[in-house]
Amino acid sequence: MKFKLNYIDKNTNARACTLITNHGEIKTPIFMPVGTAATIKGVHQRDIVTDIDPDVILSNTYHLYLRPGEKIIEKAGGLHKFMNWERNILTDSGGYQVYSLSNNVKISEGGVEFKSHIDGSSHFFSPENAIKIQKSIGADIIMAFDECPPYPCEYGYVKKSMNLTHRWLERCIKEFKNSGSKYDYQQTLFPIVQGGTYKDLRKCSAEYISNTECDGNAIGGLSVGEPAEEMYEMTDLVCNILPKTKPRYLMGVGTPINLLENIALGVDMFDCVMPSRNARNGMLFTLDGTINIKNNKWKEDFSLIDENNHSFVDSSYSKAYLRHLFISKEALGKQIATIHNLAFYTWLVKEARKNIINGSFDDWKSKTVKRMNNRL
Repeated sequence: MKFKLNYIDKNTNARACTLITNHGEIKTPIFMPVGTAATIKGVHQRDIVTDIDPDVILSNTYHLYLRPGEKIIEKAGGLHKFMNWERNILTDSGGYQVYSLSNNVKISEGGVEFKSHIDGSSHFFSPENAIKIQKSIGADIIMAFDECPPYPCEYGYVKKSMNLTHRWLERCIKEFKNSGSKYDYQQTLFPIVQGGTYKDLRKCSAEYISNTECDGNAIGGLSVGEPAEEMYEMTDLVCNILPKTKPRYLMGVGTPINLLENIALGVDMFDCVMPSRNARNGMLFTLDGTINIKNNKWKEDFSLIDENNHSFVDSSYSKAYLRHLFISKEALGKQIATIHNLAFYTWLVKEARKNIINGSFDDWKSKTVKRMNNRL
């Protein structure tokens, strides 16, 4: 992976960067739609390209390991061929899902023993096999195996967890370097900064991660229930430690406003299930705030879903029509809403990039955050 820092905003730490992998350019800031099980729910790959147009999508190791299994993906020629996706893919190591979805999780120095949320069968993830599985899946960017402590969490546990994550990282790096590639393209490993909401632990972890000199770095363990201001405080602290010459990925964040505030702090890459999950429940994000399309107030509103931006595929659909689809439980409603939200997120980060390059990001961000902070 090649990385170029193109621009830094003069009033904030916002950056416009370019990553290049064997599957193409990634222009940051970037939002990566979540295709957990090798699909963005209800959206055809063709529509992802034409209507959402992301440089990267994210899939999850835990889910793909359980179903269909990495061996089937490997036989297909890797995840790109399996799901017919020619652009970049990032895989989360599955650590967060192990702790949040599984029952009877047992964490040890060796790794994590867990039971499948699908059928209750027993499994074990070590740092080594988390890397092996991701190499078989074949994403362009793969994540180190870590422990993500819950919020709130006592200082002693978070410190112990962070140190375990660091020791696991050393094993991940060793496995990544010593095992060969299964495909004719390169993969890149990102380690993950942990430390909860404790400044000294975040500082310690960011310094440790920086010293591993991997090609990119991630920030984990945020957006897990802590107040937004604590998230921003931790992100700011970590971004001032992680090297400027490498991409920074804030995992699992978040709302459109969260994205803009963290871009201002120096984050380059984001993912979150929120835009697609909320869309399936009828919540739409727009420039003028959020819409619950199932509310009665939209019953006779024949204006476009988002009148301020006519580049989205939903520009031909009215609020009244989309509400009708949801009330009628038609699958098309969820599809239109999902495409809309993901297209909006993609548009938002692309606008952020334009304003960073033009030197107008700080003023644009302030106006945009204020504008979006409404419930319509």
